[in-house]
Amino acid sequence: MRAFVFPGQGAQTIGMGRELAEAYPAARDVFEQVDEALGEKLSDLIWDGDIETLTLTQNAQPALMAASMAAFRALEAEGFGIQEANYVAGHSLGEYSALCAAGALTLEDTARLLRLRGQAMQEAVPVGQGAMAAILGLDFDTVDRIARDAAGDDVVQAANDNDPAQVVISGHKEAVERAAAAAKEAGAKRALMLPVSAPFHSVLMQPAAAVMADALAGVEIQPPAVPLIANVRAEAVIEPGAIRRLLVEQVTGTVRWRESIANLAEAGVTEFWEIGAGKALSGMIKRITKDAAVRNIGVPGDIAALKG
Repeated sequence: MRAFVFPGQGAQTIGMGRELAEAYPAARDVFEQVDEALGEKLSDLIWDGDIETLTLTQNAQPALMAASMAAFRALEAEGFGIQEANYVAGHSLGEYSALCAAGALTLEDTARLLRLRGQAMQEAVPVGQGAMAAILGLDFDTVDRIARDAAGDDVVQAANDNDPAQVVISGHKEAVERAAAAAKEAGAKRALMLPVSAPFHSVLMQPAAAVMADALAGVEIQPPAVPLIANVRAEAVIEPGAIRRLLVEQVTGTVRWRESIANLAEAGVTEFWEIGAGKALSGMIKRITKDAAVRNIGVPGDIAALKG
């Protein structure tokens, strides 16, 4: 069995998807449709812009989705469509890419939703008040307890359960710094403050969740062609109403990636294709289920390798 998985923020690079767009008309069409949906040439930024501007949340989110969908459309052009997958999953914003690939959301709606999601998440907390940190070498339960103890009157919580030894915390800057220091004292190998401008996947994102609830209420969601493993539940979902609710919950909830991949492996998935920019998910997957076969689909050569 096979799962298609789609990356989240942090995977963005200048030039991502360009080779695919040059090699596959269907991939080029993705970037053109995203540009049209947003009313701007996001593709110019992706291919020829500066990384600081691309990394702005409102740009990175639709851009990474565009790169993923370009790779997916190139796969389709070579006969490797959604029928090749038993499940889809995506890390944070990648969940939208997964739903688009599975036919639950149109490409245009996905681009507009992610632009709005990025803007709303950035605006939910004033710059400088929030922070995130990656804790390496401690398990989720330990980091969750440390975060709760460090919170005091502030907010800090376990935001991303990425793999057995990587948990990201999120919240008020001072509380995140306290929790990071406590994690080091508890034996963490490293506690790294992340270069992000907002405390994603924490309750401080509630204003953004309200924005997304309104936006999603006005968008048609179809049942996906294959089940989605939802971030906040780490289990399969296919009913459009449930998908809508979980996308809202995801803004403030924990990304349960470790559990999602473990549950897929338990369900019989032995092969994972990471579709889009970067290879971060592949590394996490190998640390979660060491026997998994992992492929990266991000440039034409990756697709040529599939054809043997």
